[in-house]
Amino acid sequence: MSSNKNKYPHTAFYGIGIMHGTNAVNIGTLWRHAYIMGASFIFTVDRKYKKHPSRIPLYHYRDIDDLKAHLPYGAPLVAVELTEDAVLVNDFHHPARAVYLLGSETNGLSDKVLQTCHSVVKLPGHFSMNVAVAGSIVMHDFSMNVAVAGSIVMHDRISKIPHVLPQRGQIG
Repeated sequence: MSSNKNKYPHTAFYGIGIMHGTNAVNIGTLWRHAYIMGASFIFTVDRKYKKHPSRIPLYHYRDIDDLKAHLPYGAPLVAVELTEDAVLVNDFHHPARAVYLLGSETNGLSDKVLQTCHSVVKLPGHFSMNVAVAGSIVMHDFSMNVAVAGSIVMHDRISKIPHVLPQRGQIG
């Protein structure tokens, strides 16, 4: 009898998105960086953008309640916002499965939205930054702390473990 257990040791994944985004260039930049950094999906809340062929899906949600209703099982919603109570991203313990929510550059995330999130993280500094750049920093921090199967970071980590990948001269 075969086992239904996951045979892959690395089952981490994450998604990242923007709420009330106002600039299509930002979602495009975030989309490209999400692909490079091993994200499973990206999304928008309250704004639609034209879908383009991509290797990772883009989802649209009407509002925060619609997003929460469609969160992947076991993936907490983590807000990225510059607030007093937020945890610095480099001190944050990233869950193995997570969905990161960024606000627009002009308005950020409302208190109502922040209260519905499981955690709130912030980036170093005292000023808001470009939303695509902020998302890229969060994705980099996630990938440096939680290896995502298929990502460049994961390959780099595995390649440094002795006897996991064949070494030069051992192949054929």
